[in-house]
Amino acid sequence: MTTNNDESRPRRSYHSANNERHGSQNRNYPNERRTQQDGYQSERPYRPHNPNYGQQQERGGYGNQERSSYGSGEGGPRKRRPRVGERVQPQRGQGGGGYGNRSWGNQSQHPGSRQQGGPKKRLKKKKPFKQIKYKENADPNAPIRLNKYLANAGVCSRREADEFIQAGVVKVNGEVITELGTKITRADEVMFHNQVVQLESKVYVLLNKPKGFVTTTDDPENRKTVMELVKSAASERIYPVGRLDRATTGVLLLTNDGDLASKLTHPKYEKRKIYQVWLDKPVAMEHMQAIADGIELEDGEIHADAISYVTEEDLTQVGIEIHSGRNRIVRRIFEKLGYRVLKLDRVYFAGLTKKKLSRGKWRYLSEQEVNMLRMGAFD
Repeated sequence: MTTNNDESRPRRSYHSANNERHGSQNRNYPNERRTQQDGYQSERPYRPHNPNYGQQQERGGYGNQERSSYGSGEGGPRKRRPRVGERVQPQRGQGGGGYGNRSWGNQSQHPGSRQQGGPKKRLKKKKPFKQIKYKENADPNAPIRLNKYLANAGVCSRREADEFIQAGVVKVNGEVITELGTKITRADEVMFHNQVVQLESKVYVLLNKPKGFVTTTDDPENRKTVMELVKSAASERIYPVGRLDRATTGVLLLTNDGDLASKLTHPKYEKRKIYQVWLDKPVAMEHMQAIADGIELEDGEIHADAISYVTEEDLTQVGIEIHSGRNRIVRRIFEKLGYRVLKLDRVYFAGLTKKKLSRGKWRYLSEQEVNMLRMGAFD
């Protein structure tokens, strides 16, 4: 609505008489227009609040970095929403969440913050193995040598037990025993340094031995031993059954069951062992046959129960089955024929394998596995 006051007010004009703009000659308003009505704004061009209004906006697909803000009062650009899996760098000086303000990927979150799509999922701490209580099958009235009783109780080794017995620090039913070879029953009371000795529960631990660990309970050279890998397995005194070289990997059993350990390591029981061997050069077929037939070493003749290539494409990998427990026997067999063993892995021992057991990890034997070993069901 116009009034008399509006008509008397001087009109503002952005144009000269020749319809030219004052100021810059190159300045242009793309949406410039004139009103057809008389009044205060009759010659004033329309100037929208948004300086970008009227400019043609190029609107592409999801690949555009910026899109105009629909309905925004300020008219500024709005960051597009990044797609899943795309890494977007955070902008400096901007805080808080929102699309484009965080790094998509492995970015640490502040405590208590939430990731997009719900709360951060916490990883559950892996619980340690629960020790298995195995059933005892020994007769409590069966006689047992005193040194073996002390060893089975985890006091010391049999050799050390003989020394303690001769030193007079072992009592049976209140009487000091110094004679070696003395037999007792599990019902007798045994004291060592005036402390009652009780038999420990049996423990059976299977380890996938890694390279660089010595197979012993104590190393005089202070090298890493396999006991460091199973120190959390049991409070009882366990020890390795048999021996693997420091550089050899694979299946290794540890236990405090002396009777079972003897059955698994004594040559007369001929427990089966299978190794995978990596060599420095292809193994000739005549050498494979020679190993199967038997070759002479410095400590006697030895032959493999079975030997074959792991694959037909790679003749440097060999699988060998053997019963002998002689020291470094597999390495010495191939060294005798002019080969150098690059890697040696025991994959089978007396019916036990490393299936689903990562290198350097251990597990308890199941009750069924222990019973099978005790019965000698595994060759």
